[in-house]
Amino acid sequence: MNIRLINDLNAEGARDALLKCCGSERWAELMTQSRPFGSEDEVIRAADQSFAKMTRADWLEAFAAHPKIGNVESLRKKYADTKTWAQSEQSGVNGTSEEVLQGLAQANKDYEEKFGHIFIVCATGKTAEEMLSILNERLRHDLELEFGNAAAEQKKITLLRLEKL
Repeated sequence: MNIRLINDLNAEGARDALLKCCGSERWAELMTQSRPFGSEDEVIRAADQSFAKMTRADWLEAFAAHPKIGNVESLRKKYADTKTWAQSEQSGVNGTSEEVLQGLAQANKDYEEKFGHIFIVCATGKTAEEMLSILNERLRHDLELEFGNAAAEQKKITLLRLEKL
């Protein structure tokens, strides 16, 4: 995480950079106003405080900033070659079956219809099969439980992206 970069950007630049971490305008604005940061811990604390001030609409805005998994052709491209993922963890896997790709597409469609927003999961290091398993598990939840799960996953994704700044 480049704290100096975050601090040195003008307000508009900081907001734009932070929006790449979390698609909620409110969250990015609150983070921008929290600057300057003295340490990574301060950034993480500010992120948590900003998350706590988000409304349901803010969360939905953040969710909507993610690409939707549901188009079979894009899933084929995404999971065509698992060797680009942590090779030591994925050794011996030759790709994802058409059955799994079709399952992901259908489950994502079912999820969006049930919950009104796209499926959010921190996908880092997960195979397509793992994603499908998680998705099918979360489809069993009620609206409030699942909204909380999606928000928790959004937080994980945001913190990973903050690390990349």
